[in-house]
Amino acid sequence: MAISHIVVLVAALTALLCLPCAVAIVACADGLPARRIWTRSGRREIRALRCLDRRLSIDGSIVALPDPDLDELAAELRRLAHQRCTGPTVGSAVWLTAVQRAYDLRLLMASETLGVPHHLASLDGMDLDLERIRVEEKLRAAGLRLR
Repeated sequence: MAISHIVVLVAALTALLCLPCAVAIVACADGLPARRIWTRSGRREIRALRCLDRRLSIDGSIVALPDPDLDELAAELRRLAHQRCTGPTVGSAVWLTAVQRAYDLRLLMASETLGVPHHLASLDGMDLDLERIRVEEKLRAAGLRLR
């Protein structure tokens, strides 16, 4: 009699522990890509994404998007300059690197829009920091409000 109670207790505990996992798998099964491939709408979506990918790429390079407005670039530069000094970038080197890359990309776009010469793409380390400061000053002299 005691053994049957132990078996029932173990079965009940196992069911209680496994039930949330089973419910989560069933609830999230819609987002699984393997399941969507086998449905007609999933295959249609995959074909549409592949077609879009072919349209966007020309000779292996992505088609350039239109240049953003100069005011939008200035606002993005101000926002990214603020993020470089505060927030999660202070404690995370990965986050700081991502923000720096985004800032350099916006600087590059603004300098190309205003015709300011730059070497941002070819430098790294301290040279990149100095080039960043030089380009910022040239952009300020060209009339772009960065601060």
